[in-house]
Amino acid sequence: MEPLTIRVIGVPMDLGQSRRGVDMGPSAVRYAGLQSRLARLGHVVRDEGNLHVPAPEQDIEDAEGGEGARRLGPVARVCQAVYDQARGCVEAGDFALFLGGDHSMSIGTVSALACTGQRVGMIWIDAHGDFNTPATSPSGNVHGMPVAVLVGDGPAALVDIGSPGAKLQPSDIVQVGIRDLDAAERIRLSESAIDVFTMRHVDEMGIAHVARQALDRMRHVDRIHVSLDMDSLDPDDAPGVGTPVPGGLTYREAHLLMEILSDSGKVRSLDLVEINPILDTHNRTAELAVDLVASLLGQRIF
Repeated sequence: MEPLTIRVIGVPMDLGQSRRGVDMGPSAVRYAGLQSRLARLGHVVRDEGNLHVPAPEQDIEDAEGGEGARRLGPVARVCQAVYDQARGCVEAGDFALFLGGDHSMSIGTVSALACTGQRVGMIWIDAHGDFNTPATSPSGNVHGMPVAVLVGDGPAALVDIGSPGAKLQPSDIVQVGIRDLDAAERIRLSESAIDVFTMRHVDEMGIAHVARQALDRMRHVDRIHVSLDMDSLDPDDAPGVGTPVPGGLTYREAHLLMEILSDSGKVRSLDLVEINPILDTHNRTAELAVDLVASLLGQRIF
């Protein structure tokens, strides 16, 4: 891989969910040696620090414009700030690496990529589909809604970040590692044109075949955005996540997935989300996350 200029932006947000702790994810990843690891691969790494995110305890707007989405106003404002920062990275031609924080931040990152004039594809690696709307979500937590928002289905305050309307077509999205869907979300996802590779697909076909199938579905796009939720991995390997689900990707499956995606040459941006150091053991999950980022950005055995 040719050396890149990588801009790292932290988004210490846990407004989109109910459980505290993922706001410390960016610090955990930095502590695990992200910058030095990528620099050893020959990349120029510019860490731009963290965006300002209000703590949930400061939030008095839970019901403001709620529309069935908890903390809609504060989440939308943070996603707008993420959009502004991501837009600058894209316009400079740099690789954008966003450290979460909960997965609702991807509304901002992907909205910025969609404004480039290029066709953007998204590979969403997650235990969950995140395809709920306020009408289907049992919790109202926005971190379970970003994929729906990005295809134009959700509160206008989120859908219209950056520009009005959908940022991606369902055919621009591939999901990998899915194994936990809400009942109504399952129906919505099955009726969409999103390609979904569940853990059954991984078990039956193997992760290499799934990864190559995912890339084949991305043939029509100019660039790929990877959105990596660490709960896509099995909790035995990545215990420090807010919503663990047994039966996820193994350590080696996750690495091979990153390596094959890297081989495509199309990946130009990454979200790394949902690391909760409070629930972790000796920062294992953040260290694994750094390993996976390195695999996506060129680290190889040979």
